[in-house]
Amino acid sequence: MKASPTYRAVTFSDRLILLLEKAKNPIFYVVLFIWALVCIAPLYFTLVFSLKPVANIYDEPLFFPNPFSLENYRDVIGALPLFPRWLLNSMLISFAVTCLRVLFCAMGGYAFARMEFPFKNFLFNAMLVSMMIPGQVTLIPSFLVVGPGIIRGGLKIGELTLPTGFGLLDNPLGVILPGVVSAFGIFMMTQFYKSIPKELEEAAMMDGLGRFGTFFKVVLPISATQLITLALLTFQGEWNNFLWPLTVLRTPENFTLPIGLNWFRGEYYTLISKVLAGSLFNTLPILIMFFIFQRYFTQSIAATGLKEG
Repeated sequence: MKASPTYRAVTFSDRLILLLEKAKNPIFYVVLFIWALVCIAPLYFTLVFSLKPVANIYDEPLFFPNPFSLENYRDVIGALPLFPRWLLNSMLISFAVTCLRVLFCAMGGYAFARMEFPFKNFLFNAMLVSMMIPGQVTLIPSFLVVGPGIIRGGLKIGELTLPTGFGLLDNPLGVILPGVVSAFGIFMMTQFYKSIPKELEEAAMMDGLGRFGTFFKVVLPISATQLITLALLTFQGEWNNFLWPLTVLRTPENFTLPIGLNWFRGEYYTLISKVLAGSLFNTLPILIMFFIFQRYFTQSIAATGLKEG
């Protein structure tokens, strides 16, 4: 007689679990759809407001460009004669930093993962600590090293004067030089190279390849996914970089695109629709690169999540 309530409670629990299992997928897709809308909304409104005239940017409807106008794009391209130059500068700086960082971070990561040298652990830990320091803290020291030097007039040793800075202010090389290596890139590649079986390198060395030959002919080809991921992250960061180029570059001819678009902002006003039109030019290369290399990026994130240690 007492078994009936227990039987009904178990049955209700089983039905509840079954119901939750059936509802799990729809709820997951609903949450995913809402999150996708939240992520896409800024890009969508950027496109909508960039297609409205400056005088009608806040007019209804806010979800559609009414009245529709390409005036902002014509102004960005035509009214600023330096726009193609800014676009070219951003391309050159971003590609240069990306290529150099991928190469040097791969070499540094391989050295930390496979080679033994004095103070290896200390240097690796110091590199990890540097990742915790905000970029604003090192902005002025980096500026002094790239520009006039830490010591004005140079370091004098007897009759010899050694420069303490590179003198690269208002020079694209001043933007490129501090970005050729990153602590995150070295750490990322170090963790990947630790997961590669040493037997591959030992077999290559038995075939007569030295350390450099093994690295360039064996190790680099099998780390293509991680290298592409690092390249994507680096290119995105350098393409959108604003603070450091603003600190180093002085003349409009040397500006990058994010700095050049700042000209649409005045002291008491901002031409929002024109800024948004220009920002789409700034966003388009990143979107194209992401869709082209999306497969590699996803594979790298998945592989990183599966690694241990």
